[in-house]
Amino acid sequence: MGESIVDISGLSKRYQRGKHRVDVLSDLALQVDAGDFIALMGPSGSGKSTLLNLMGGLDTPTAGSVTVAGQRIDQLGSGALAKWRAHHVGYVFQFYNLMPNLSALKNVELPLLLHKMSGKERQRRAMVALNIVDLADRAKHRPAELSGGQQQRVAIARALVTDPTLIICDEPTGDLDRQSADDILSLLSILNKEHGKTIIMVTHDPKAAGYANKTLHLDKGQLVDEEAA
Repeated sequence: MGESIVDISGLSKRYQRGKHRVDVLSDLALQVDAGDFIALMGPSGSGKSTLLNLMGGLDTPTAGSVTVAGQRIDQLGSGALAKWRAHHVGYVFQFYNLMPNLSALKNVELPLLLHKMSGKERQRRAMVALNIVDLADRAKHRPAELSGGQQQRVAIARALVTDPTLIICDEPTGDLDRQSADDILSLLSILNKEHGKTIIMVTHDPKAAGYANKTLHLDKGQLVDEEAA
């Protein structure tokens, strides 16, 4: 067992829809160690993305504690939480979420605008991240000039550029063909094994889950079993 990066205890999340209460997660416990690559699977509506958002500080729990990198993020106010996210979490989404009018380099630089550094240093770090995802030669291209797989590589570089504690991926290959998906999953595996990045990935794809070193299954707001490779 390595150092714990994520420690979740008694976690519950519910929403009120009119007169109806919807329980998304119920009394959930989870520990993620540094260097883990976890695939989070389960049927639609099982709470996978909600759990991901709670670990990444994009949402707050109804009850329970969420500790990431030694910080109880469920106790932070919105301003402190935004600052924490900027330093600790890199996000990769299914539909890339790139700014269409910016070059790949400028897209990767965006998270660094929240950090105190010169424009030259931002550019240097962004180029390092693009090199890691093997897209330095596309630095000046805008998203429309890139394939889906290349756009997702830019999104991964953007997630990496702040050297985050945790990389969170929500269906990162859901919009890609099989070959592009395998390329992205291989890249995530390299980031995990060679760069030591802790990755948590929501996926419906068993083949994608095969790239992780651990698979967790959510059903009706509960972790129902765990398979370690």
